[in-house]
Amino acid sequence: MLPLTATEAAVRPAKRINRGRLKYYAWGYLFVSPWILGVSIFTAYPLIYAAYLSFTKYDLLTSPKLIGFRNFSTMIQDDVFYTALGNTAYYTFVAVPAQLVLALFLAILLNQKMPLINVFRTAFYLPTVTPTVASVVLFMYLYNPDFGVFNQIVGWFGFERIKWLDDPAWSKPSLIIMSLWTVGGQMVIFLAGLQSVPQVLVEAASIDGAGPISRLRHVTLPMITPVIFFNLVLGIIGSFQVFTVAFIATGGGPIESTLFYVLWMYQHAFLNLKMGYAAAIGWVLLAIILLFTLIQFAVARSWVYYEGGES
Repeated sequence: MLPLTATEAAVRPAKRINRGRLKYYAWGYLFVSPWILGVSIFTAYPLIYAAYLSFTKYDLLTSPKLIGFRNFSTMIQDDVFYTALGNTAYYTFVAVPAQLVLALFLAILLNQKMPLINVFRTAFYLPTVTPTVASVVLFMYLYNPDFGVFNQIVGWFGFERIKWLDDPAWSKPSLIIMSLWTVGGQMVIFLAGLQSVPQVLVEAASIDGAGPISRLRHVTLPMITPVIFFNLVLGIIGSFQVFTVAFIATGGGPIESTLFYVLWMYQHAFLNLKMGYAAAIGWVLLAIILLFTLIQFAVARSWVYYEGGES
């Protein structure tokens, strides 16, 4: 056997290294292949296909027919589009701040050292894991204008009975109050953030004479601004997609006062069988959510504090 030349001796280890890397990458892709297949089949493909359908006329019974931007132009000229968008914006800008404040308040209370604190934490979190349909049905009984508990409480203070879900002026506030029932998830995240605040800073502020309110305002809240920002972003995204509570409780009424954007999209897709138009509605919603998210990330630089000094 002839001895290897200098070039062949240098190439052989490189080939071994390349084969080792290929084997390493192959095992890596093999392990993540279920996730890749799941995202490709259940997320990427539907997203791309919905983008295609938004430029077509499709009723589930016949093949999609390309119509260009007609779905989008029809949407802009539709008054119901602005009604649904306005209802959703009202819900978002009222419900999300209320949810954040209540969740933070509960987290501060449940961050105290007291007996049975874990029992209280579990009790306040349980509504989050309750099926949404069950919660909505429960609140429909509570909101009943004849024998509902809420009207009984209102009567104690001498006020007239409120029709709640049957009154256009009260329908959206009623659903917003209903959404406060499930702030347990945000509460747990706030609680985790509160427990990560360095006690050294809190004790130093206490030694300097800061009271509980001052410590909360100048130490605790600035330290948990990343958590507040996280809950804010997810809260706005979720509120723009509100559907189940309106679908079960009001069906979009009365007088379209709870016709939220996703409910309107559902009606076009599965009641009117206008899948192409519904796809266009969905893509407009995606653009709106993306715009609001980018704005939040841009504004966050001025008020979100990270321990590393960067926002």
